[in-house]
Amino acid sequence: MTEQVDVLVVGGGINGTGIARDAVGRGLSVWLCEQDDLASHTSSASTKLIHGGLRYLEQFEFALVGKALAEREILLRVAPHIIWPLRFVLPHQSHLRPAWMIRLGLFLYDHLQRGRRSLPGSRRVRLSRHAVGQPLRDEFPIGFVYSDAWVQDARLVVLNAMDAVQRGARVMTHTRCVSARRSGERWLARLQSSNGQVTEVAARALVNATGPWAVDFLDEVAAEGHDHGLRLVKGSHIVVPRLYDHRYAYIFQQPDRRIVFAIPYEREFTLIGTTDVEYRGDPAHPRIDTQETAYLCDAVNRYFKRGIVPADVVWSYSGVRPLLDDDSGKASEVTRDYLLELEQARGAPLLNVFGGKLTTFRKLAEEAVDRLAPLLGNREPAWTGKGHPLPGGDIQDPGRLAEQLRATRPWLGEAMAWRLAHTYGSQSVRVLGDAASLTGLGEHFGADLYASEVDYLRRYEWAGSAEDVLWRRTKLGLHIGGEGAARLAAYFAKAAGAD
Repeated sequence: MTEQVDVLVVGGGINGTGIARDAVGRGLSVWLCEQDDLASHTSSASTKLIHGGLRYLEQFEFALVGKALAEREILLRVAPHIIWPLRFVLPHQSHLRPAWMIRLGLFLYDHLQRGRRSLPGSRRVRLSRHAVGQPLRDEFPIGFVYSDAWVQDARLVVLNAMDAVQRGARVMTHTRCVSARRSGERWLARLQSSNGQVTEVAARALVNATGPWAVDFLDEVAAEGHDHGLRLVKGSHIVVPRLYDHRYAYIFQQPDRRIVFAIPYEREFTLIGTTDVEYRGDPAHPRIDTQETAYLCDAVNRYFKRGIVPADVVWSYSGVRPLLDDDSGKASEVTRDYLLELEQARGAPLLNVFGGKLTTFRKLAEEAVDRLAPLLGNREPAWTGKGHPLPGGDIQDPGRLAEQLRATRPWLGEAMAWRLAHTYGSQSVRVLGDAASLTGLGEHFGADLYASEVDYLRRYEWAGSAEDVLWRRTKLGLHIGGEGAARLAAYFAKAAGAD
């Protein structure tokens, strides 16, 4: 039997899930397939920022920065449990950029956004008189402080998928689109799951949101011609034990005019990144190399009193950014804007998504459905920018929620209540269930991970393995030792057998 659907989205990263959510919310029937886990590649390998992109001002991408700053405000409202404000410190080095240039850039950054701005503006600080100056070397007398936001990137993807399903979409992970061809006014697609099961789908429209595989999908799956190339750029990050005690982040200028961030991470660590390296390998398996690790260590050592070496790295991750090939000389100068290409001359429409960045995914999705929906007879207005919260985001303050969780469940530790509130928001109550003690949460795998949370992730968030839980739905892999991870893997194996 061939399933009938309005829109088939191929790709379970941030763009694919964002488009699926927007489309189903306008009344279209939507299926989404992803060959691996949700957010298992580029979308979980970001610097985890919702930001305008201060450095893009030097490349005169004012429209992109303004668009991203507007999106920052929307996302802070719809997902306050996984996105929250973060203040950044930029120590000044006069030989890299003069102070007037930085002041001008920050002035533009504060004012490019139209309408309401909830975050405080930028200001100049004397580092010797401020706590943010304590970790820095004495050669930096002044700095600048500005606002952006932090995000749990993989969770942002999952929450978009959850909201899409709650509105009627179907999301299939570990399911590859192995072929797609036009047949009159429909696309006939064959979807194959990891267990070999094949489903045939007839879709009125096809969306190619496969990220680094966008060109390969056109060449090998859909057999469609195209005029756009992708430039694959590898970005790598390292995680080291916490380098300072406060909650500010740092943005460091480098001699090659790139910037590197140092960000508080998982309470006990500091996240450092990113690199920009041309990449020609398999997008599914990028790895940091020794040169990248050394580059990031050197970047930190130029600024902090406390130096780091590669042996300090407790974890690293890399992702491949599928950027539009705009003939830029350096990888760091390639535009982070996106292109939506709609092809309908030969029958059923095909929408290709090229490029993009995490911050602007919602706008990308809105523009994609604005173009696609009328071709399917749907003229429902855009809706995702009107403050509809993502699952768990129907709260105002996750810190207050954490206090409420502890008030009703005194047996919850402060750190665990904080993590649940900043991971699941109002869904924390569902994660905890009717447990009356820690023992009531089931098997304990280490840190503050219990079976009740794992079961929630399996049931509602497509978690199918220990890796999905430890490194995408959460970052508890940094806190749970090998023995706990092994027991979690065994728990999943037993659950799969029962299923």
